[in-house]
Amino acid sequence: MVDADQTFVIVGGGLAGAKAAETLRAEGFTGRVILICDEREHPYERPPLSKGYLLGKEERDSVFVHEPAWYTQAEIELHLGQVVVSIDRYAKAVRLGDGALIEYDKLLLVTGAEPRRLDVPGTDLAGVHHLRRLAHAERLRGVLTSLGRDNGHLVIAGAGWIGLEVAAAAREYGAEVTVVEPLPTPLHSVLGPELGQLFADLHREHGVRFHFGRRLTEIAGQDGVVLAARTDDGEEHPAHDVLAAIGAAPRIALAEAAGLTIADRAHGGGIAVDASLRTSDPDIYAAGDVASTLHPLLGFPIRVEHWANALNGGPAAARAMLGQEVTYDRVPYFFSDQYDVGMEYSGWAPPGTYDEVVIRGDVGKRQFIAFWLADGRVLAGMNVNVWDVTEPIQRLIRSRAQVGPEALSDPSVPLEGLAG
Repeated sequence: MVDADQTFVIVGGGLAGAKAAETLRAEGFTGRVILICDEREHPYERPPLSKGYLLGKEERDSVFVHEPAWYTQAEIELHLGQVVVSIDRYAKAVRLGDGALIEYDKLLLVTGAEPRRLDVPGTDLAGVHHLRRLAHAERLRGVLTSLGRDNGHLVIAGAGWIGLEVAAAAREYGAEVTVVEPLPTPLHSVLGPELGQLFADLHREHGVRFHFGRRLTEIAGQDGVVLAARTDDGEEHPAHDVLAAIGAAPRIALAEAAGLTIADRAHGGGIAVDASLRTSDPDIYAAGDVASTLHPLLGFPIRVEHWANALNGGPAAARAMLGQEVTYDRVPYFFSDQYDVGMEYSGWAPPGTYDEVVIRGDVGKRQFIAFWLADGRVLAGMNVNVWDVTEPIQRLIRSRAQVGPEALSDPSVPLEGLAG
C-alpha cells in the first residue's frame, strides 16, 4: 500500500513524464507528484514537430499532452523551466538549478535525448538548425516558409526519419532540398538497403537530391549567414539553411553522475533498466528515450526513441513505482508520413540480424507489407499504405512461429492465422 505521505518525483517534461504523472493519479496514488521540466512549455508530444505542426496543418496547442489546467486539477506540482543538476541517492533528493532541494521516495528519470551535433566548421552560423524541441519546430517552420517563398535551398545532414520528414515538409513548402547521408540508402540502419531504396525513390520523385556515401565537412557562410555546404568529395552545395539530423543521444549525464548503471553503446547507451524499468537503484526508475530496457521478448537491452515507447513506458514505470508487478515487453513501434506515403513499423530487425525480407503486396504502387525474417521467424514488419494490420503483425512477432515465405507473401492468406 502506497502511503499518502510519499513523494514521487518525475524528472523530464515530455510525453513519458506527463503520462507517468497521469497514471499515478489514475491508479489512486494520493501522495505528492512533482514533475520537473527544463523547458518553460507544458509537456508536449514530439511527432507533430516534424509532421503536422511543421507542415502548418496542426495548431500549436495540439501538441500538448494535457491542458495546463489539468495539472492543477490533478494536483501535479509542475516546475517549468527548472533543471535538475544532481541526484543525491543517499539523501534521496534532487537539487535544482536554483539551489532548491526536493526529497523523493521514488524517482523517475525521463530526461529524453538530445540532437547530436555536427562537428564541422560553420555550425555556429545562424542558419544551422536542429529539431528536437517545440522552439526548434517553431523556428524551422518559419524557415521553411521563407525558403519556399524565395526558392531557397535547405541542406539536410542525415537521411533518418527526422531528416526525411523535414525533407518532405520542405518540398511541400516549395524549398529546394539536398540530403547528405554517409550510408548507401536512407534509413539504412533501420530498414536495411532493401527498403531504404524505396524512400530514396519516393523523395527523388518529389525533387529531393541525395548524396549518399558522403559527409558534410564544412558549412560556409559570411556575416553569420549560411551560403553553402561542402562535402568530403570536394563538392559545394548551395544552402541558405542547414538541418543537422544525424540522430539523438540519450541524456544520461544526471544518471551517470549519480552512479547509476549505464548500458554500453551496443545496447543504446542509455540508463540501464530491467523489465520493470527499475535502474540499478531500487528507488529510481527510467523510461522513454533515455532508458536501455532489458526486453523480455528480445532477450537483450534496447533503447527505443519513438513516440509509442514514451506513451507506454511512462505509465509502465508509474505502475512499477507503485509496487505493481510490471513487465515492459511492448513490441517496438513507430510510424511516419511522407508525401502520400504512410507507414507503420513493428519489431526490431537492424541490418545483420535478419536473413531475408519478404514482401506481401505491390512495392511499385507503395502498398505492401514487408517482413524481416531470421530462421523463418518474423522479427519485424512494416506496413506501407496498408492499414489495420499492426495487431496481427505484432502477434506474429511475439509468437516466434516459423512461417514460410510463401504464406507471408500471399495476400490471400490471412495474417491472423499465421501466428499459430
